[in-house]
Amino acid sequence: MNERSMQHSDKGILKTIHARHSVRAYASTPLDSATIQTLLDASMQAPTAMHEEPWAFVVVQDHALLQHLSDLAKPIFIEEVRHRNAQGASHSFEHFIRPDFNIFHGAPALIIICAKPMSPFVAADCWLAAENLMLAASAIGLGSCVIGSAVAALNIHKVKTELGIPDEYSAIAPVVVGVPSGETPATSKKEPLILSWKK
Repeated sequence: MNERSMQHSDKGILKTIHARHSVRAYASTPLDSATIQTLLDASMQAPTAMHEEPWAFVVVQDHALLQHLSDLAKPIFIEEVRHRNAQGASHSFEHFIRPDFNIFHGAPALIIICAKPMSPFVAADCWLAAENLMLAASAIGLGSCVIGSAVAALNIHKVKTELGIPDEYSAIAPVVVGVPSGETPATSKKEPLILSWKK
């Protein structure tokens, strides 16, 4: 690719990629169905191993349900963190203990990407779909954030039943989306760690 092509590309997808940040503060502005559908359609354009397209989606916009899910997920995640720290990890998530902390950051919508465990690549497919969804959100002026701390709770049988997730599906990639509340500062990224470059 020549320099002219790079400059042209930077005005499109590369600009969107670099503009995407994890947003952890949202306005209460609800998202309409057409906007949600736009994000789902974008996620469906992700690459998928063996063209399986394993994705299935759960959309949660009920504020009370989001609060309920947050309250369920926090103690489970705290226990996971403590277990990992006991094995040598050193992450601190003490803010999860605060009663007023909501793991969904006040976002008006949670989109859970689910799948059946059909092949070893299903989880990767779901995360590729999640990245497409987040890039699409950024492109239309919305914020997004992966909520990995919710995964364990979302896969509890009673929670899956409450959300309408069949037993044969697993919740893999939970992503919140919404209108950002204020500016989200950019975070610094490491330089690529290139282990080998053979020419």
